[in-house]
Amino acid sequence: MAVAAESGEAGAPAALGRRVLRSPTLRLAGRRLLAVIPVLWGVTFLTYVVMNLLPGDTAQVLLGANATPAQVHQLEIRLHLNEPFWVRYGGWLGGVLHGNLGTSLASGENVTTILGQRLPVTAELLIYAFVGSIVLAVLLAVLAARRPNGVADRFSVVISMTGLSVAPYVLAVVLVYVFAVKLQWFPAIGYTSLTASPLENIRSLTLPAIAIGFPLFAVYTRLLRADIVEQMQREDYIVTARAKGVPSWHILVRHALPNSMFGLITLVALNLGALVGAVAIIEPIFSLPGVGAILISSITNHDVPIVEGVVLVFAVVMVTFVVDLAYALINPRLRATGSS
Repeated sequence: MAVAAESGEAGAPAALGRRVLRSPTLRLAGRRLLAVIPVLWGVTFLTYVVMNLLPGDTAQVLLGANATPAQVHQLEIRLHLNEPFWVRYGGWLGGVLHGNLGTSLASGENVTTILGQRLPVTAELLIYAFVGSIVLAVLLAVLAARRPNGVADRFSVVISMTGLSVAPYVLAVVLVYVFAVKLQWFPAIGYTSLTASPLENIRSLTLPAIAIGFPLFAVYTRLLRADIVEQMQREDYIVTARAKGVPSWHILVRHALPNSMFGLITLVALNLGALVGAVAIIEPIFSLPGVGAILISSITNHDVPIVEGVVLVFAVVMVTFVVDLAYALINPRLRATGSS
């Protein structure tokens, strides 16, 4: 009896490990990760090609217009800029496979160190903007879809048209003038870390998050509202639920809304890739120490390792992998399909 009990206790962790390894979500994550590898290679290769085609000599740009040809040639040799394109890209790719993103051509600092200092600020700003825009868009879209052409629906139209008509950098300037200069509710520039003061951290990121998130909120609201209305008017499962006497709010929130989220997730994925440009504009306006300012300066200076590092991080973390897993978490049928 004691031996049987001990063997059962010893076999429990092994059984748990087998169940984890057989998890449909974990297996789907592994399959998606393998599919991401060629995509990441294509993204980094195209970025390297574009940076290589930029006008101007990298060594001349780094040294300035007064540098002599001998100084330019010496810097090219030191930075391996005289080597063929594919040799430089192969060296950089080999370093990435070993966890090394290279060093900045301008400062000589490790790219991983630079991104480690700046990416948390950008990530916090984007999370703030995305969470706020998605939550508010879902609330307004549900209210608007509850009664099409009602007061909430017309209000959502006005808000959406306003958000679609205003450029983020224009909105940023207006927000600074109204809420920072006139009302003095929020700081105009600067950043306070979360560990230093959570409240001041939120205040320092509120205006840039609104500048980035308000246009997204406008797009998400119109898309989600139209999808929910279509679900409520045309789908058979909605008719069946109504025939069973299910309350309208229950049908709207528990049935129509989850099925309408797939289009929203797809749009969020597309916006994530495009927001690199928005971050590069908004962060310098508010003097945030994120990747925006350094990305612009790196493109100007032909600092390929930093540009490649930023593009690679955005691609692997935000664009290609997380969205597929979000689909699987919302729709269990995808997990079952991935495990079959």
